Amino acid sequence: MSNYDIKNPKVADGGRHRIDWAEQEMPVLRQIHERFKKERPFKGLRMSACLHVTAETANLMRALQAGGAELVLCASNPLSTQDDVAASLVMHDEIPVYAIKGEDNETYYKHIKAALDHKPHLTMDDGADLVSTIHKTRTELLKDIVVGTEETTTGVIRLKAMAKDGMLKFPIMAVNDAMTKHFFDNRYGTGQSTLDGIVRATNILLAGKTFVVSGYGWCGKGLASRARGMGANVIVTEIDPLAALEAVMDGFRVMPMGDAAKVGDIFCTVTGNKNVLDGEDFKVMKDGAIISNSGHFNVEIDIPALEAMSKGKRHVREFVETYDLKDGRKINLLGEGRLINLASAEGHPASVMDMSFANQALGAEYMLKNADKLKPDVYTIPVDVDREIARLKLEAMGVKVDTLTTEQDKYLNSWEEGT
Repeated sequence: MSNYDIKNPKVADGGRHRIDWAEQEMPVLRQIHERFKKERPFKGLRMSACLHVTAETANLMRALQAGGAELVLCASNPLSTQDDVAASLVMHDEIPVYAIKGEDNETYYKHIKAALDHKPHLTMDDGADLVSTIHKTRTELLKDIVVGTEETTTGVIRLKAMAKDGMLKFPIMAVNDAMTKHFFDNRYGTGQSTLDGIVRATNILLAGKTFVVSGYGWCGKGLASRARGMGANVIVTEIDPLAALEAVMDGFRVMPMGDAAKVGDIFCTVTGNKNVLDGEDFKVMKDGAIISNSGHFNVEIDIPALEAMSKGKRHVREFVETYDLKDGRKINLLGEGRLINLASAEGHPASVMDMSFANQALGAEYMLKNADKLKPDVYTIPVDVDREIARLKLEAMGVKVDTLTTEQDKYLNSWEEGT
């Protein structure tokens, strides 16, 4: 193969071991892989995927390839690629990959362009950079594209905005909105892996620290819960009164970021919005404050404002930059403000990505089967598919659940019986 751009083909064997290790924790996707291999639902279809190039993603790629897809994969974030995994996909599975950990912005978009040169029938996105690039600069590809899927909260927000403005030109499945995705992946996956990333980058003790979580969606809930479990004193900041009330009732302190900035030791944004931490917050932070982000893009922290307030910065540890402020204080930025759970750690555990990627695989299959009925819009994965993934996961875990009796089913579907 010559159509790829990876860091080092020689580390492919290590990547294969990493992929096989993750596969042990992905029983649902394994079952889908076996069915796809028999039924070949994607036979003859070109697929371009813009995802985090990790061991878990590699198992999704293998399943789609087994289903007949002609695949190309590029990174959805400059710091999320596992270079040995990228090498293994190229050298062992003959899947073209365009991804290098730490690639600059120019290379990142060069890789997206290379993935789009594949002229896909189906897109698979994480953050909507692939789809937005198609709509902005590669509109000639639209005639061949049938459907797409989107993995993350940030991407779904962008796509729904496109659909609202009448700009979206093909139907896309919001995989992120499946309960087995955002309920488990975002809460359990992001919660654990974000703390993993922060601790790997800093080796700091969380117990006794004041940990500020910005955003109390599913990601924020998981992060706040796990930070408290590690002994941190957790503060939540929010703009939604319902989410803020839930955080209060869950036992967390809730306050505006302007107040939290004065007392926090460690900050992590998980909102999907921009400038959540800004210059006004940096002005009042403690000397030595640690700031990080676990949202998809590095816009949640206003890095230009931080740079303008600083007389210089130093690379003090891998994935840690210390900004020396003009007033003598120091603020430590983790992972260039990019999603810290993949910048300095390995992302979500395979057992939660098992469900997320089962949704990707089955969502893609569903969209293709129903493409002729779908208008250009953002769709949610069907509830019966969501529940089937949950059932398969429980089965793999050896957990059994009750079923309704005929009498109970009739009662729930009738109105005659009362008190």
